[in-house]
Order: sequence, then C-alpha cells, then structure tokens
Amino acid sequence: MKKEFWLERWARSEIGFHQNEINPYLLRFWNALSHPAGSEVFVPLCGKSLDMVWLRQQGCFVLGVELSALAVKDFFHEQGMTAERVSEGNFDNYIADGYCLACGDFFDLSKQDVAQVSAVYDRASLVALPPEMRERYARHLVRILPPATQILLVTFDYSQAEMQGPPFAVSVNEVEALYSQYAEVRLLAQEDVLEQNPRFKQRGMTRMQENVFLLTLR
Repeated sequence: MKKEFWLERWARSEIGFHQNEINPYLLRFWNALSHPAGSEVFVPLCGKSLDMVWLRQQGCFVLGVELSALAVKDFFHEQGMTAERVSEGNFDNYIADGYCLACGDFFDLSKQDVAQVSAVYDRASLVALPPEMRERYARHLVRILPPATQILLVTFDYSQAEMQGPPFAVSVNEVEALYSQYAEVRLLAQEDVLEQNPRFKQRGMTRMQENVFLLTLR
C-alpha cells in the first residue's frame, strides 16, 4: 500500500476510520498499563484522533506520527490550538500544549524520536496495513521503542474474503506471531461488534470481532 493511498483518502475526506468519540477500549483498559504519570505516549498513524485529546487530559504528553499534513492541521484547528511547526530531519513537527504530531513516514522514526515514550496506543495502525507491511511495522516499532514499553493494541478479526481492507483482519494468532518474540502478549478482551457496525454488515460480513491486547516489551 503506497503513501499516496492515505494522502488521497484525507484529501477526499474519505476517513470512515475516524471516530467522533473516544474509543471505549481506551476508556476501559488504559489503566491496565503501568506507565508513569505524566509520561509520553506514542500514537502511530494518529490522524486527528480524539483519543489523543483524552490521553492528554490524563496528563500524558502525546507524541503522534501521521503521514498527512492535512490530518495534523485539522486536529489542531478542531481543538482550537495554534501549533508551532518545527522541521527536523524527515519530519515537520507540529507542537502545542503537550502535543507533538510528527508529519512524515512512520518508518523514518528513529530510537531518538521515541526515546521518552513509555506507552503506545495503537487502535488504527496495525489494522490499516496489508499483510506484507504488518511484519515490517511490528519489527520497526519494537526496534525503536525503549525496553519495557507497553502497547495497548486494538484489532479487527473477520473473514478477509468477505471484505477487503482497510481495516484489515488481524487475528489473535497473527498478533502473537508478530510480537511474542519481543513482548509478553496478553489478550484483554474479545468482543463481537458486527451489530454495532451496520455498514460492514451491509457489505456482506457475517462476523466481526474486536480484540484488545496489552503488549509489554522485554
């Protein structure tokens, strides 16, 4: 999947993945993480997610990375903030009020960029990537994060034959295959959510499950 795909989605406002409310799993399970109060939380492929607002309200410093400058600018505009733009390396960093949203390619991030991170929130990153990119994503993420970082991960699981992603189907077994070499993988919840997602049901899907994981890097 090329970068142009996501840039065009944002340009055409085809952002059905954007939620207009705080993710319920974030509300339910964030306290399962043992990150220090006031620490830095990383949100990969962050878009303009309102989940970042909730994380900031908990006292976290929010570091996001997003390919689309339009998404980043929309976030600050919709939150009534004026961000300072600071260009550094491969990224244009937009900074304001405890947020730093790095506009650029996730795969260009280095260990130095996330050196202060103690937790990661991944609701829309892994599931946004096709199979051939997910392994590369997971390897890069665990390579750059500090040891003992915890990741709250939300995935979808459904028959990929019934619908093409994104969001892509990512099974429990795949999460374990991607991360168990590098982290303790704990399944926190499995929820049948097809009835709450009529647009997917209308497309012929017969099963949709959401899985929530807590990953703790070794």
